[in-house]
Amino acid sequence: MNNLEILGLHVSYTYNPRLKNSYIHILPSAKIIVKTPINSEKHIRELVQSKHTWIVKKINHIEKYQKTNVNLEDEVLIFGELYSIDHEVATALREKLLKSRSGTNENIASLYDNYYKEIASQYIPERVEYFSRIMGLYPTNIKYRKMKRRWGSCDSKKELTFNIYLLKLSRDLIDYVIVHELSHIKHMNHSKRFHDLVSKYLVNAKELEKRIKEEYYKFMVQ
Repeated sequence: MNNLEILGLHVSYTYNPRLKNSYIHILPSAKIIVKTPINSEKHIRELVQSKHTWIVKKINHIEKYQKTNVNLEDEVLIFGELYSIDHEVATALREKLLKSRSGTNENIASLYDNYYKEIASQYIPERVEYFSRIMGLYPTNIKYRKMKRRWGSCDSKKELTFNIYLLKLSRDLIDYVIVHELSHIKHMNHSKRFHDLVSKYLVNAKELEKRIKEEYYKFMVQ
């Protein structure tokens, strides 16, 4: 990947002749990536200059909602609240940390991931069942895994997958993601009918949608 300085912005770019158009992507880390089929630095400079206002606005937004960091082995973030590792909510995690023979960051992070997956598998099914009953929409299966770019997903087989990091969010945002994915069982798109269905069961759906987009920059894997 090559690099350029354009109007004070550090831009990384790659050429791919198979692309039909040029694209600018801003990563959650605020890194600017340009992918283009045109092998020309001049083209890249003109593209970035034409989108400069949008890029700066996007970066400012990311910096406003900086990724939330947790002091590993000292704190745990659950349901939107930061707790001491000594709190009862972290009992299972604390016991695993004490038993762990390896104190590497990778090992500790893995224990945290396992903790979130366990909590997700305990908490989410009850909320899915609750909303499934009132919506009349039932998934064929529920899975949990760490996802880099999504809070959840629904496939054509009506199987729901939830990001284990969803458990870092407040309960109302978790409910929003659940209703969002259940609604995809009926509408596999983001059409007006889809959004109307979400709003039918969450009267503050637009506010929740805005909030969860902001949370993306705090909690997603970078």
